[in-house]
Amino acid sequence: MAALEPRDAGVTGQLGVPSVSDAEEGVLGRSYRALSVGIVSVVVLIAFEATAVGTAMPVAARELDGVALYAFAFSGYFTTSLFGMVLSGQWADRRGPLGALTAGIGAFAAGLVVSGTAGAMWLFILGRAVQGLGGGLVIVALYVVVGRAYPERLRPAIMAAFAAGWVVPSIVGPLAAGAVTEHLGWRWVFVGIPVLVVFPLALALPQIRRRAGGPVDGSRGGANFDRRRIRLALAVSLGAGLVQYAAQDLRPLSLLPGTAGAALLVPAVLGLLPRGTYRAARGLPSVVLLRGVAAGSFIAAESFVPLMLVTQRGLSPTLAGFSLAAGGGTWALGSWVQSRARVEPYRERLMTAGMVLVAAAIAGAPSVLIDSVPVWIVAVAWAFGCFGMGLVISSTSVLLLHLSAPEEAGTNSAALQISDGLSNVVLLAAGGAAFAALGGGAVSHAATGVSGSGHPGAFAVVFLPMAGVALVGAWVTTRLHGKTAVTPSGTT
Repeated sequence: MAALEPRDAGVTGQLGVPSVSDAEEGVLGRSYRALSVGIVSVVVLIAFEATAVGTAMPVAARELDGVALYAFAFSGYFTTSLFGMVLSGQWADRRGPLGALTAGIGAFAAGLVVSGTAGAMWLFILGRAVQGLGGGLVIVALYVVVGRAYPERLRPAIMAAFAAGWVVPSIVGPLAAGAVTEHLGWRWVFVGIPVLVVFPLALALPQIRRRAGGPVDGSRGGANFDRRRIRLALAVSLGAGLVQYAAQDLRPLSLLPGTAGAALLVPAVLGLLPRGTYRAARGLPSVVLLRGVAAGSFIAAESFVPLMLVTQRGLSPTLAGFSLAAGGGTWALGSWVQSRARVEPYRERLMTAGMVLVAAAIAGAPSVLIDSVPVWIVAVAWAFGCFGMGLVISSTSVLLLHLSAPEEAGTNSAALQISDGLSNVVLLAAGGAAFAALGGGAVSHAATGVSGSGHPGAFAVVFLPMAGVALVGAWVTTRLHGKTAVTPSGTT
């Protein structure tokens, strides 16, 4: 970090500079307590919904006679969230994060209500799309709030709090959603959450208005949005949707939407990410690239862990899910470690070590395909991998805000989230296609619980390439030092 040019909190003009009395306060000090509790509560609610919805979704699809459209309930959320991220970045940079955050929470809640009251699958998917738009608005706006409202010394700590906000939902969410679905019905998983939004809004919004409201000095406050970036965002969303559709249907005809989606997606992404991202240019571009490489490789591999344990080792779905439970705690622990002031000079080294742990965890997981290897090896490996992810993911957020001018924090935060989300869909699509090509479809009958059914090689062809991608991420961590503090977003 010594080579990175220091920045202040990014709070100037009408946003106000932290007073001397704030200098030694933590994120739960008197000056920041309401804001911290409010925005972390928002993260907790989003995390709970994200972890709970997967439990209720199969029941919802069956009751709405929409099992054939099941995948679109997930992809609809993803595609609209990409557009929401870019829109939120534009909105926050020009007019402050308050409007984008409020609109995002409103859309998120409205989407939950639409899905929870839907009488047909198409209406359920529409609600998920509205919810995705809100989620994209919220996540980028929260990053801008952190960049403007907190001094730089506190940003690692609040990012660690965001990570910790996922721990309890990741453990309790599926169990609570299962109980609600069984005793009250799946609809309550959706319509019950909007009521809980009132508390964090009441705490956070007044503080956001005071500490981070309005444009910063030197920004284009009140100016119209960049229409080119909005068009590129629409192209990214449409292209991603087409690619996902093609990946879910491997018939020859699916090449048409897949090709059209790639033709839209590639140039649009290159226009939205910082210049030099694809070649790991030093500084901000490598930070954005690292986020995508880390998130995509890990999530793509993690998606196949429960399926591998159920089909190849005969575990019940519940036990297979619990094999990943410890990861929530170790992820939060890794995020807490990176937030310590004493490790700040070694941040890049920690990130390198984190990516090595991620690669080792992904490569080690398929060892359970050998019957003599105990199944608990996966739980241990994944706990270490999640610790590495905690070191890396929170650090990329801290470095991005450090390298962004205040008036570009929204745009650059949107780029970070786009890299994260797109890498997930691309690597999941690639892994899924390879899995199916090697006979992975046969494991869909593994509900019988017969250990060793299916094709073990189909799992290996998913995990080992993803471990290689994670090792590429370890190399990218050596390129996080930049010659300049800010790299403009634009043509890559």
